[in-house]
Amino acid sequence: MDSRTLATYDQQAADYAEEWESQPIGNDLHETIKTFFTQGPTIDVGCGSGRDAAWLNANGYPTVGVDASTGLLLEAHRHHPELTLFYSALPELTGVVEESFENVLCETVIMHLPIDLIEPSVHKLLNLLKSQGILYLSWRVTEEEDRRDEQGRLYAAFDERIVINGLVGAQLLMDEKVVSQSSGKIIRRIVARKN
Repeated sequence: MDSRTLATYDQQAADYAEEWESQPIGNDLHETIKTFFTQGPTIDVGCGSGRDAAWLNANGYPTVGVDASTGLLLEAHRHHPELTLFYSALPELTGVVEESFENVLCETVIMHLPIDLIEPSVHKLLNLLKSQGILYLSWRVTEEEDRRDEQGRLYAAFDERIVINGLVGAQLLMDEKVVSQSSGKIIRRIVARKN
């Protein structure tokens, strides 16, 4: 992850966790998961406060969560002590066994990566899946040039073909731009099935 973004999440982890935990539940995400995910081992890459991993775990998708921010992982442990959570960062995802998950969730994470790490990160996410496994990938769309918010978090502007190139060996099941119910920002959402 971009170092300034990671520092922001580590230093303000409690504030971000409280914000995410208090946001209204995004029914758009839950409906998509119910439509495409299959029951079985699931990983939430960039789990943040653990909110989505907890929902997955409680709804028939046994889920582990990983995050690059140790501060956010501490908050996730505090908010959701029932979850299995550990540190790991894209694109390597050290400690995560490839081809061991039915489902991978990576919700609004890759836009915080330097552009040269996006394609290998998407490829790695796909490699976590068993054959016929499902990847849900989303990112906040930033037009024209990279931006940073007031806290210093990076929102990379990148050509969507970078993501598509990382999905070689997968079938696109959904590809859409929507306004997020929880954040109000334009989000690109992709669901892909590994061949």
